[in-house]
Amino acid sequence: MRKIGLLGGTFDPIHIGHLLMARAALETLELDQVIFIPSCVPPHKKVPTLFLAKDRLKMVRLATSENPQFEVSDFEIKKGGKSYSVDTVRYFREILQPVGKLFFIVGGDAIKELDSWKDVDHLKKMCSFVSVNRPGYPRGEEKLKYHAVTMNGIEMSSTEIRKRILQGKSIQYLVPDSVLRYIKGNNLYKIIS
Repeated sequence: MRKIGLLGGTFDPIHIGHLLMARAALETLELDQVIFIPSCVPPHKKVPTLFLAKDRLKMVRLATSENPQFEVSDFEIKKGGKSYSVDTVRYFREILQPVGKLFFIVGGDAIKELDSWKDVDHLKKMCSFVSVNRPGYPRGEEKLKYHAVTMNGIEMSSTEIRKRILQGKSIQYLVPDSVLRYIKGNNLYKIIS
């Protein structure tokens, strides 16, 4: 049975930390593949800070194109509206069962918030959870069973990258070169507050 990781997010923009997170889960759990799933409208984010879904999807495709174990799905973007993890996992379970076991990858901070997610009890039955944490960040005591993965520490966020662009600072080495060229070529993030 294939082991497939699902990594959702706004990816606004995707950065090296996202790729390292996927790589850490892939190697630690010996996954066959990680599917990146850019969200359309995540329920926990303010919509005005999101850049266009088509641009975020394109950047994820550019960032992952050189790794044959990374795939990109436009499921949530095509579905439109708010993106709930339970709906996404249900979709992938339907198309990948019985040949695939699903591992839902989240950051170490998100694992603490899972109890507030929509239909989390059903979500727990459909997949295994993977909590990817950076060194120096305590995991805490979670009620939920999950696979713990630690990745090499790199402190960054999409929010910080957008701020750097607005301040005219370089984001080189924080995002893949292909994503940097796309952001520059399309003049992205210049008007986000």
